[in-house]
Parts: sequence; structure tokens; C-alpha cells
Amino acid sequence: MKSTLRISLKSGERIFVNGAVLRVDRKVALEFLNDVTFLLENHVLQPEQATTPLRQLYFIAQMILINPDGAEQSTAIFRKSVIMLLSCFRNEEVLAELKRIDGLVTQGRAFEALKAIRALYPIEDKILNNHEITPATVEHIRKEIAIW
Repeated sequence: MKSTLRISLKSGERIFVNGAVLRVDRKVALEFLNDVTFLLENHVLQPEQATTPLRQLYFIAQMILINPDGAEQSTAIFRKSVIMLLSCFRNEEVLAELKRIDGLVTQGRAFEALKAIRALYPIEDKILNNHEITPATVEHIRKEIAIW
């Protein structure tokens, strides 16, 4: 067993724990005494916010955590999406990080993968603003993972 983890939540805040959604009615601190898969509400991306290739990848990765029953299907779609993104991006830092992120998900470390994907958002924004990935490619990626 790992050391305990303590999380403080504000009134009305939600947390996703092992596939369940919990909402607290007052300020509370939760202490996890064993290994748990969780996602804080402020890290949950809504479908309409998945507007770029990396945000779409993030959305798929979060589904691995939020919906453990569908984790196998989400992981398969995640792998397909990573392969597609590796063929679209030219930035060496993004490519290296995508490979590392794929490894994290393969190792069952989706939470760490989410953090790594979020760290790439500024680079992706710069790439998209400079049209290093064409809007048509972004739209193609969006259609490929439109299942969500």
C-alpha cells in the first residue's frame, strides 16, 4: 500500500473516483488510504472542449479513468489516435512526448499521461496558430475520433 493521499474539495465540487462521480455538499477533505484512480473536476475536459488534436487525445485518455468498464475500448481508440497524431505532428518535442505518453497509458498510468498531454497544450497552440498542421488535418482527426 502506498502512503495516504489527502485531497481538499470545495462545496459543490465533484471528483471522479474509480468510475463513480462524487459531489460534496460542503468543504471537505478526503483521505485515500489505498491506491485509487481519481480525477478532479477541474481536470475533466467536456466533449465540446476537445477542439484540438491533443485535447481530443486528452478526452480519450480521461475516459480510461472515468469509465473503467470501457477502459479497454478507450485504450484502443487512444492508441489509434496516438498513431494518427505521430503522423501529423512534425515538432520533435511533441513527437517524443507523444511516444512517452503512449507508454504511460500502456503501463496503466493514464493519470500521468493526462498531465503530460496538458503540458503540450502551449506547443500545440503555437503549432496550430502557425498552421503547421492544416485545419483539414485537424478536422480529419476530429472525425476519426468522433465516436466520443
